[in-house]
Parts: sequence; structure tokens; C-alpha cells
Amino acid sequence: MKLHEYQAKELLRNYDTHVSRGIVAFSPEEAVKAFRELGCPRAVLKAQILAGGRGKAGGIKEINSPEEARTSAKRLLGSRLVTAQTTPEGEEVRAVLIQEAIDIQKEMYISFWVDRGGATPLLMGCPEGGVEIEVVARRSPEQIFREPFDILFGLHQFQARRMASALGLDGPLVREAVSLFRNLSRAFIENDLSLLEINPLAVSRDGALSIIDAKVDLDDNATFRHPEITAGKCPSEETLEAKASALGLSYIGLDGDIGCLVNGAGLAMATMDIIRHHGGRPANFLDVGGDASAEKVTQAFKILFEDTRLRAVLVNIFGGIVKCDMIAEAIISALKDTKLKVPLVVRLEGTNAHIARKMLAKSGLKVVFTEGMEEAAKRVLEATKQNTHF
Repeated sequence: MKLHEYQAKELLRNYDTHVSRGIVAFSPEEAVKAFRELGCPRAVLKAQILAGGRGKAGGIKEINSPEEARTSAKRLLGSRLVTAQTTPEGEEVRAVLIQEAIDIQKEMYISFWVDRGGATPLLMGCPEGGVEIEVVARRSPEQIFREPFDILFGLHQFQARRMASALGLDGPLVREAVSLFRNLSRAFIENDLSLLEINPLAVSRDGALSIIDAKVDLDDNATFRHPEITAGKCPSEETLEAKASALGLSYIGLDGDIGCLVNGAGLAMATMDIIRHHGGRPANFLDVGGDASAEKVTQAFKILFEDTRLRAVLVNIFGGIVKCDMIAEAIISALKDTKLKVPLVVRLEGTNAHIARKMLAKSGLKVVFTEGMEEAAKRVLEATKQNTHF
């Protein structure tokens, strides 16, 4: 679960961190009020979307008056911001953050994440902040510093001091950074975060540390332990993952163009593997479960077709607990009000598979039936070549 910037900063304020002052607004009038409440001569208005690269896309504006706050908020709110990390359609902006402008002397990067190879949480830092860390890592890998730490004991003081030194800090800033890093490590562990990224962490002109931007991802498997976080969701764009989760479906968006609807996690992974093996790119992992109802499968199809990148869809069902004719009924129901715009390849095996094929054949839908998984993968790849857009 990703948090918006303003939500991430609200979380971090509970841990005595150096978060820059800011107020969220959901309308131009609220933006004006927020600017006045901050009481500073300059502020920054930042679009709140669940993607990076906002500055380059025009989603971050400096404002110097209440009227500029109103104008910038009016322009951004309701618009769709397209960045390097969004789909071509972009993300709708439903909130903006009015943040105090800070004169920055130095920018750095730090993040906490889980090192799966080392099976440990990790603090990573770079003395160069405000830019894409992937670019720095490729260009100057020696500028990336890592401190793995124990999840039970947390980040030790000597580790925080070593990172502060690696970032080029000295004097009073080292003590300030040590306290900050250890508090952030507590926030990371206690809230079951999978990512906590500060970019940039800035040294202001008056010699103080300040968190300018924050990115937080909460482990989806731990959301039930943090109702105070999940209850504070922004009335913002709802991801397909979030919609699927609310319906009890397992959905993970990928970067391909072949939609997959499968019952059973193992079969779903095998389906994606065989698509990749034949040169295709799955658009998603979507497991409706071994005991899915017709309504659940219908909702799964509707979520699937919200992805406008799709050029073909592969339905791969093994009828055990779930009967194939029920799947066919759900497919027909889901597509009743939605015009099928992409080729649909279906593999149905198991209980009532022959009945399901007859139902789909009589439905009037253009369906390509296949037998084995190998054939299914080949046919769906052929379909993508014949269909260039949604």
C-alpha cells in the first residue's frame, strides 16, 4: 500500500523527525487557506499522486501569494499528471500539498528498505539527492552507501554515525542526523514498511536538516495491523490493486500488455512464465482463487478491463472446486455491458469444461479456444500482434 506524500509526512511526524511544514488541500479554496495558515512568504504547491517525477511533469509549483495558490491548485486539481512513472493516461490529481519553501544548501538521499538477499532491513544513503537514485547508482556506484541492521535491535548509533559521515555531514549535523536516522528506522520497523524513501533530505541555509519529500510503502500483508494508516486513505485515485484487494482478489499490475485471469496462484505464475517463455509480456497477476464465485469472477473481469494497455486477454482455468460453466457465465456477464475490444483466448479444463465452451460459443463473443498451456500462450501472442491497441 502506497501512501501519498502528505500521509507519509504525517506518519513521520510521530517519530520526532525533521519534516518540513505543509498542509494538504482538496480544493482551490483550501489551498488559499493553507497558504495563509503556513504564514510564510514562499511556499511550494505539490500534486499528490502515487508516482514520482512530478516536478518534470509540472506537478510542483512555487507560489508566493494566496492568489497563486488558488491558480495553481485550480490548474492541477482534477487534471491527469503524466510522469515517467505513470501510464500514458497519467494519474488524476485530487489533492495538493502546500509546503513551506526552504532555502537549500545541500541535498542528500536516504532510504530504508528490505534487502531480500541479506534477509535484513537496510539503510541506504547517497550524498547526491534530489535526483533519481537509479541514475546515480549507474553513473557513480561508489556514491551509494549501505548499512544493514538487525530488525530486533534496530539501527545502532555507530551505524547512523557512519552513514552521516558518508553523506559528508560534520559538526552538529552529525548528531542531528544520527537521531533522525534512528527515529526513521523505528518508523520503518514499527509500521511494517517495505520502503521509506527521503529524497531529498536537505541541509537548509541556516544549517538544519529537513525532510523535503517522503515516499512510504506499507507491506500489504500487514495492513490489518495498522488501521490508523489504512483508515486515512486520501480520496485519490484508487489503484487496481486496491480495488481488487477490497473484493478479495489477488491482483498485481505488471508492465506488459497481455491480461491474465487464472484460478490458483501456482497456475497463475505458470501462466505468466509460459507467456514470457514465448516472448510475451503479462500485464498482470490476477488470481480469482480456487473457490471463486460467479460474482467474484465478474468483478475480476471488470478490473482486468480497466487496464487500457491490454492487447489480448488469456483466461486459464482449471475446474476443480470452481466449475468451468460458472466461469463462462461470469465472462458473459462481465462483458454484457462492456464491449470486448481485445482478443480473448480461453483455456478451460476440468469440471464442466465442455458445457462452458458451448455457453461461450453461443454467447456471440469472439473467443479463441485452446487445449494446452503451450497452445494458449502461442495463440495469445498471435492475438497481440493482430491487435495494436485497446
